[in-house]
Amino acid sequence: MNQTQTVRIDVISDVVCPWCFLGQKRLDRAIELADGIAVDVRWRPYQLDPTIPAEGLERKSYMLAKFGSAERLRQAHDTLMGAGQAEGIPFAFDAITVSPNTLDAHRVIRWAGSAGPEIQNRLARRLFELYFQEGRNVGDPDELIAAASDAGMDAAVVETLLPTDADRDAVTEEIATASRMGVRGVPCFIIENKYAVMGAQDPQTLADAIRQAAELKAKGEMEGA
Repeated sequence: MNQTQTVRIDVISDVVCPWCFLGQKRLDRAIELADGIAVDVRWRPYQLDPTIPAEGLERKSYMLAKFGSAERLRQAHDTLMGAGQAEGIPFAFDAITVSPNTLDAHRVIRWAGSAGPEIQNRLARRLFELYFQEGRNVGDPDELIAAASDAGMDAAVVETLLPTDADRDAVTEEIATASRMGVRGVPCFIIENKYAVMGAQDPQTLADAIRQAAELKAKGEMEGA
C-alpha cells in the first residue's frame, strides 16, 4: 500500500451525544490500529434536539420526558457507563444539570477547523469531557470560550464572534445537509465522502474501513483519489 495516502473522515456528531464521545475514543483507537495510514479527521455538526432554547433546559426533567420513566433512563445510563468504562470515559451523568442547545458549540467547532484539524480534534474532545465528565454547560458562551482556549484557539476571536450570527446559517445548513443525506443518528463516519459507517462501531471495524479506503485510494479507485 502507498503509505503516503491520507484518508479523510468526516465525523457527524453532537457534543451532547454520549455515543459520539464513545465513537471519538474508538476512532482514536482505530487510527492506531490502521498503522501507517494518515487520517484527516474533520468534525461536522448535528443536533439531537435543535428545539432546545438557547438558555438550555433543566436536565433531569428533560431526560425523564425523553425516556418516559426513571427506570428506562437508569438502564440507558447503566449501558453507557459500562461502555464508557471500557473506553476510559468516566461518565458523570448525575453531574449534568443543563441540557443545552448545541448550535453555538458547533459554530466554535467550525471555527476550530479553520485553525487546523488537530485544534478541531482537541476542541471536540474537550467539549465531550466538559459535558460528560465535568457536568459543564457547553451551551454557555464562557464555557465555549474557555474550551476554545484550551484547544489552542484565539479565545479573543471566539469571544468576539459568539455574540454575532457568524456562521449560524452555515452550521444550520450543514445539519440540514446531513439529514438530506439520510443521517438520522450519530455518530456517523463519512469516509472519503463516499462511504458511511453508522454508529459507535468497535475500533477494529473502523480500522478495517480506513484500510479499505486507503487501498482503494492508492489504486485510484476511490472518488477524488
